[in-house]
Amino acid sequence: MRGDSKKPWKRVQSDIHTPVRSRAGKRHNKHSSMTATTTTALDVSKYFIALSQKEGGAVTNKKLQKLLYYAQAWSLALNDKKLFDDPIEAWVHGPAVREIYLRYKDFGPSAIKEDIDFASLRIPEEGQKILKEVWRVYGKYDGNYLELLTHSEQPWQQARAGLEPDEGSANVIDPDTMRDFYRAKLGPAK
Repeated sequence: MRGDSKKPWKRVQSDIHTPVRSRAGKRHNKHSSMTATTTTALDVSKYFIALSQKEGGAVTNKKLQKLLYYAQAWSLALNDKKLFDDPIEAWVHGPAVREIYLRYKDFGPSAIKEDIDFASLRIPEEGQKILKEVWRVYGKYDGNYLELLTHSEQPWQQARAGLEPDEGSANVIDPDTMRDFYRAKLGPAK
């Protein structure tokens, strides 16, 4: 990780309350050459669901999609490595992993309820650190707030450039753009 692992997250927390406004770039569908671990988006999803249930919270499908996005973004920014290989698409309501959306869509806007054993999840320690911090920083917000936050940020805007606000899209959010955007929020390495 770059620098002190606790310090960057303080800045992330303050950034949550003052979203960055970026102008949209070009529509982009390329996949990054960065490699991931053996962790899947489903593993990460189950981790967040189990964590929310352990802490007495709730995760809807919309909120889960945004947590997946921020987990991937911060893993890229801090470790230059994907947490999972599943593409994140720029949907109308924000970043989404199609496979995960389809798995949990029957819950609609309600909290996802699933019995999950933490021990069964294949998430390396480095990845768990990212997930715990993402949960600490973003987990307190609902899906609607996280949707607005992602809409204010360059990676989603760039992937949706040229689209109408309510136009469906399977455009992939570029991992390189995610990495660069969130790394810039950290400021210079010390």
